[in-house]
Amino acid sequence: MKWLAAALAIAVLLLQYRVWFSEDGVREVERLKHAVATQRADNEQLGERNRQLAAEVRDLKTGMDALEERARSDLGMIARNETFYQVVPARPADTNHSPTRTAAVR
Repeated sequence: MKWLAAALAIAVLLLQYRVWFSEDGVREVERLKHAVATQRADNEQLGERNRQLAAEVRDLKTGMDALEERARSDLGMIARNETFYQVVPARPADTNHSPTRTAAVR
């Protein structure tokens, strides 16, 4: 009976060693849990992005306001009866060089 108990104890120890220290053991399970959590977070972000894109596509298909806004911002569209004003920033005065005339010396 002692031999049987000793053999069972050794078998349990070997199985426990395999569970805790082998490549397929607890460390691998924890690594996989972390990978799944990371992938779920990525999927949530991508799902939100997909919902936003689907809403934009729906809006572009049905509403002229979104289409006109896209044409204005991306293509520079100007509607009828509108006046386009382009504001050009003033050039800073160049204080180092004053405009002078140079004459050719003969």
